[in-house]
Amino acid sequence: MDLNAIAVAVFATVSVGGLAWVFLYPLLSGERRAEKRQQTLVMRTPEARLERVNAAARREQIAQSLKDLEAKSGKRKLTLEQRLTQAGLDWAPRKFWIASAGCGLVLALLTFVGTASPAIALLAGFAGALGVPRWTLGYLTRKRIAGFISELPNAIDIIVRGIRSGLPLGDCMREIAYNAQEPLRSEFRLVMESQSVGVPLSESITKLAQRIPVPEANFFAIVITIQSKAGGNLSEALGNLSRVLRDRKRMQDKVKAMSTEAKTSAAIIGALPFGVALITFFTSPDYISLLWTTLLGKIVLGVCAVWMTIGVLVMRKMINFEV
Repeated sequence: MDLNAIAVAVFATVSVGGLAWVFLYPLLSGERRAEKRQQTLVMRTPEARLERVNAAARREQIAQSLKDLEAKSGKRKLTLEQRLTQAGLDWAPRKFWIASAGCGLVLALLTFVGTASPAIALLAGFAGALGVPRWTLGYLTRKRIAGFISELPNAIDIIVRGIRSGLPLGDCMREIAYNAQEPLRSEFRLVMESQSVGVPLSESITKLAQRIPVPEANFFAIVITIQSKAGGNLSEALGNLSRVLRDRKRMQDKVKAMSTEAKTSAAIIGALPFGVALITFFTSPDYISLLWTTLLGKIVLGVCAVWMTIGVLVMRKMINFEV
């Protein structure tokens, strides 16, 4: 007989025997049944049953807390007063409307003096009354939210160090309310003022997440709410949250740096037609003036404006990333 065939048969026999030993021996020897009986006896003890009941109750509390937070943080339309608060302005809505009307009136007068056209002045006044104030309000809101996101991990680290050193949570948050950077200081001061009038801490933090509608504030509210209802190691949970927020910020900065080249290219491509048109106007005004002096030129300008807008929106969608 061939030696190779004998070797293959021996190896096959050893393999089958090993597999049989691994899978059949526990069943034949009764070890698995003994382990199951031992586990059953352990779970029958009062301590084991109490631990299992507590774990199930804690899971139910966490699930209910998450459902409540999700219901509270649903998409809702903000009022003008809430938008002013998000922007960090202590204005009343009436003051904002007066400032908007004044901005529109000034812009309309300046445009009418420069162009002597009532139609263009009316459009400029409309843009100044509705567009410019709302754009300014959105800019201030984005800037304030960016500052909050940047300082939140530092505030969470202060809370973690304070809790580990034995300080209560209220004292740690009071330290942030008086010594942190804006806008974190004012937001945590509102939380402490809410607590002073009897509002629970979890509800105050939930209102903070509603005033600052970003995932970072929502994560912080979820951790505090779950800890207040279900218990747990708050310092460890907040420490993990701080690391997650820092990693998230680091990833956002990395994506921003990697997309800078694409944004620069998109800006150059978008500005190129206007630059070429301006150069052509100064070098050959009679050649390019056909675009706005003839009917066909006006149609071409309209079509080009539509396609240019579509191209800019597509490039904006391609280079904007959310983390």
